[in-house]
Amino acid sequence: MPDPSLDIERATVGRVTKRLMPLFCLMYLIAYIDRQNVSYAKLDMVHALGLTEAAYGFGASLFFIGYFLFEAPSNLILARIGARVWFARIMFTWGLVTLALGFTQNATMFYVLRFLLGVTEAGFFPGVLYVLTLWYPQAHRARMVGLFMIASAVANAVGAVLGGLLLDLDGTLGLAGWQWVFLVTGVPAVLLAPYVLWRLPDGPTQARWLPEGERVWLAKVLDAERGGAVDDHRGAWKAIFDPRVLMLAGLYIGMPLGAYGLSYWLPTIVKSFGVSNSVNGLINVVPWLLVAVALWLVPRHAARHGASAWHIAGPCLLGALALVLSVIVPGATLKFAMLCLAAPAIFAAQPVFWSLPPSFLSGPRAAAGIAAINAIGNLGGFIAQNLVPMVRDATGSILAPMLALAAVLVVTSVLVFYAMARLDKARARAA
Repeated sequence: MPDPSLDIERATVGRVTKRLMPLFCLMYLIAYIDRQNVSYAKLDMVHALGLTEAAYGFGASLFFIGYFLFEAPSNLILARIGARVWFARIMFTWGLVTLALGFTQNATMFYVLRFLLGVTEAGFFPGVLYVLTLWYPQAHRARMVGLFMIASAVANAVGAVLGGLLLDLDGTLGLAGWQWVFLVTGVPAVLLAPYVLWRLPDGPTQARWLPEGERVWLAKVLDAERGGAVDDHRGAWKAIFDPRVLMLAGLYIGMPLGAYGLSYWLPTIVKSFGVSNSVNGLINVVPWLLVAVALWLVPRHAARHGASAWHIAGPCLLGALALVLSVIVPGATLKFAMLCLAAPAIFAAQPVFWSLPPSFLSGPRAAAGIAAINAIGNLGGFIAQNLVPMVRDATGSILAPMLALAAVLVVTSVLVFYAMARLDKARARAA
């Protein structure tokens, strides 16, 4: 006889996913394009502004400083006033800053605007991770994070095609190709913000499309997972200093470092193969389609067989190996094939990782803790966008920076086993 609890679980999770995830994925797609468009604009912008690779990398990396400083405050505001208003604000302001980047006049203006882009976008990614804890039981979160992050892979693929094509608009209407990159990618965020304000509910109690029975079931399950704890905004910021949060934040640094280091530099590597801007963009679609497949498969394997340290460390080790091979193997085709293997491996570790914080945090504490982990971890992006051009300038090799990224991923994989053992011990003591 069918279990009625399984039926209502499938119905509720399916309805929530159908209603929310397409919008979240669209928002993240736009956010990621606006974050990564700088890697394509760089191909012309460096010369236009008279910058070195290292100076441009520093300017691009200032995004992560603004992100770091405002991530936790932004998420705490979201937890207090709700996702609908705060996500709409985030999208509208980051869209305006992206448009302003299209009119950059000098290095100083570029630095300021990249910093402001980080400030305005701060809180979006961890905000969605926090909102998912309001809608999904723990058993479903890794899959939902994976589904959400597929948008980043699609964004890189779409951004690759757009970046190459927009650069080739150089001179159209008196604008440079790199200006078109920022202007065209900034408009969607501004236009989508009113729709988010109109359609996105703050939580299950505001969702008119969720039947009462499913709403009651969801509230009961989530309350049981929280141990009956009542959401309390007072002292939520203290979660930032939870030793487990700081441990995961330190561990997470290696993942964005590898991911942003590769995605930021990949167009430059492919350009060195002697292709045009448009062909560069089309070729760069390949690794990001593979990333999307990995983000779909790995969380589902973890859900089916039980999440383990290997679901995080394994992809990191595979990514490190592929990056090393990209330097060693001969010929552009084999080198690119190794990078196509490295990209999905690096990204695939993240969905299962993001299922860890909600296992010991809930409510506003989850908002603060997730934001802190993401803010500190994303400093890896700041490091990557300075480290990669620095290694390039020091060695004269386009591919040598991949060895530095590989070393970071190996260290990260080792730390994963240590961190998960610590979390398991803490859960055992609490039980």
